[in-house]
Amino acid sequence: MSPNKTPAVSPTPGMSAGYTRYALGLLLVVYTLNFVDRQILSILMEPIRRDLHLTDSQLGLLSGLGFALFYAAAGLPIARLADRSSRNKIIAGSLALWSAATAVCGLTANFAQLLVARATVAIGESGAAPASHSMIADLFPHGKRATALAVLSCGVPIGILVGLIAGGWLNQMFDWRTAFVVVGLPGVILSIVVLLTLKEPLRLGASEGLATLSWREALATLFKIPAYNFLVIGAALHAFTSYGALQWTPAFMIRVHGLTSGEAGLALGLISGVTGIVGTLAGGWFADILGRRDNRWYAWLPAIMIGIRAPLFIMAYLASTPGLAIACLILPGLLGNAFTGPVFATIQTLTPARTRAFASAWTLFVISLVGFGLGPLLIGMTSDALTPTFGVQGLGYAIALAAPIEIASAVFFMMAARRLPSKGTDKGLAG
Repeated sequence: MSPNKTPAVSPTPGMSAGYTRYALGLLLVVYTLNFVDRQILSILMEPIRRDLHLTDSQLGLLSGLGFALFYAAAGLPIARLADRSSRNKIIAGSLALWSAATAVCGLTANFAQLLVARATVAIGESGAAPASHSMIADLFPHGKRATALAVLSCGVPIGILVGLIAGGWLNQMFDWRTAFVVVGLPGVILSIVVLLTLKEPLRLGASEGLATLSWREALATLFKIPAYNFLVIGAALHAFTSYGALQWTPAFMIRVHGLTSGEAGLALGLISGVTGIVGTLAGGWFADILGRRDNRWYAWLPAIMIGIRAPLFIMAYLASTPGLAIACLILPGLLGNAFTGPVFATIQTLTPARTRAFASAWTLFVISLVGFGLGPLLIGMTSDALTPTFGVQGLGYAIALAAPIEIASAVFFMMAARRLPSKGTDKGLAG
């Protein structure tokens, strides 16, 4: 399935089908750069470790909690702003900030400076996704929304593909500092395009003159929706394993199997990119087809796919050859991204219009702390603990030990399905 087959009908007055396709395409490019700049660190961790003399725990902090804390903390107030002000300006400003900060990463001289630069990247990136999700919810109706959000979510695997391949090649041809600078600068230019061409759609379902909910009221509203809370927990647990492994797999292939940064970036970039795009689009497409018959498929589908991938995930990090390890990562890569469209579409449908950006931000807040924050950090700390006994293979064991969390994730998605009505639309899904 290609973006050209994405839903073309817009419920928003004054915006043509052609414009909604353009808006979705532009948001996809922005989201792609979001993950290029976020993910490039993973392919550069080994050269950074050698150059700056860092431990795996420090690298886990850089790629995990040191990023996630700032991402989570900044995301909530920015999302509150997006729920009552111009979302296109927030997206443009966020893009300019994180892109410039990514380039600055290449100018840092020690761990502390790099940590500050990455924290600034996190603050910038925190503003894009909630505002984008909210805009797409106003551009595409229930029944088409999961597909549209799946297209947006393709920015994750595309960004990973570009980040890994470009980062690995630039490091091999030049150095890790050049890689950061080169991938960061294009986003500054794109932010101008976003500011000038991305229109602000009408907020569907929001009544004019209705008071904006306070933080406490918004959270209380979300906490009263059981299906929403189970979806958030399931997504966060999946992110713990998935994102933790994503950050450490390039270092694993370089350290354990002896690949160069260019070889690891190409192999893992193609796996993450191709399988991620197919899995993300297929997940959103199938969820919309099945969800029109029974809304519970929006949670059943992620549960099934995440449950299937866990055994192969473990095998990949215990494999004795790089070829076998890469082969074992293909199906998990395909299935691991399929949850994004169904989950975020259901969240946007479950929550009131006045809290949509905040609901997305709160979801990303929890995912960031549990998945992006703790996943890479705990894997890095476990690797440091296991390496004295198992040598370089300690990193592989550390990643494999995170796999059982996937089963817990699938359980929470099944619990969410039990709380979803079999039938419903934008006005009745949360009933």
